[in-house]
Parts: sequence; structure tokens; C-alpha cells
Amino acid sequence: MKFSDVKYKQLTTPESYRILVIGGSAGSMPVLTALMKELPAPFPIPVVIVIHRLKNVKSELGALLSGEQRITEPDDKELLLPGHIYLAPQNYHLLIEADGTISLDYSEPVNFSRPAIDLSFSSAAEAFGKYTLAILLSGANKDGATGICRVAASGGMAIVQDPLTAAFSTMPRAALDLCQGIRTMTVDEMIDYLRNISTKTNIEK
Repeated sequence: MKFSDVKYKQLTTPESYRILVIGGSAGSMPVLTALMKELPAPFPIPVVIVIHRLKNVKSELGALLSGEQRITEPDDKELLLPGHIYLAPQNYHLLIEADGTISLDYSEPVNFSRPAIDLSFSSAAEAFGKYTLAILLSGANKDGATGICRVAASGGMAIVQDPLTAAFSTMPRAALDLCQGIRTMTVDEMIDYLRNISTKTNIEK
């Protein structure tokens, strides 16, 4: 199956997304866990998660991987498919290509991070433009700010966790300070928004 063979039919919602990308760092795990727990399954569009992790060290994400949602670390050149959730591997940048595939890259860290949220968000914006939905969670550095601004500039939906609810507000505040066109949401508001997408977007194969 090619990415172009997967057809999306919009029903009643004004938004029509092709991909959801979520990025986070310090303090983001509880929020990510809540989002994954409440995310309707199967979700109608591919989901890509980019979380800062210590390289070659087992992290809390092991518990997330064994939860109700099936989350996998993709291979290089793997095709993005609706209903699938992909986790950026440790120590690799995850890039989203225009043909709907994933590229794993071992180039230098960006913002001291590999994987870098900025690269994943920016590549999603370039590949899918206004059909991109990006969510930036808690974090103690500024990675992701430039990338989510590119999502907003491309006409996509850019959401950051409300800094007042974030364990570490540096990451969402950096995005809000850098550009306009970004919406702030609490965790509950994010969950409601994602549920709305799931109930109003249909997939035709």
C-alpha cells in the first residue's frame, strides 16, 4: 500500500488532518500517558511521538509501549499509516517525508537533542502543510518552538500545553514567545480535541 492509496473523508469538522505529531521533554510523561490512555483507538490518522530520552538508557516509555495503545518504534523508510502510533527511537532524529514515509537520521543533535522535536515538527509541516496537527508538551529547553511555529505558519494546527499546567513551562513558553497562531490547551482540552477529530474524521481504504 502506498500513502496515496489511503483516502481520508472529512465529515463535519472543519479540520482535515493527515498527521498528528506530539513532542515533549521533562515533565511530559504524565501528560503523554494521559493522552495515549484517552486517545480513541484506532485513531484515524498516523501519530508520531518525539520525546527526549537518554540515549541507550531504558526509560519510562517502556510502560507506555506496553499499554493499551500499540506504540512502535519505526524502521527507516517505513510508511505512515492511519491507526498506527510511532515513537521516535532513542538517539535518532525522525523526519517525515512528503511521500508519507519516515526517515531516521543520525546527524548532529539539534538543541542538544536527538531526536529533536524541531526537526520532526518542521518536516511534518513541510510534508503536510495545513493538514498537520502538532502538540508541544512540557519541557525544560526550547526544542520544538521553531518546529511548531513552522506548523502554524504552514496553516496547520499548533497546540502547546498551557504553561500554567506544565511541570516545566520553558518549552511551551518558548513557542508562544516565538510566534503567533498557536493555541494553548490544558490536558483535558487536548483530550476533548483529539476525541472530536476521531469522531468526525473517517478513513476510506
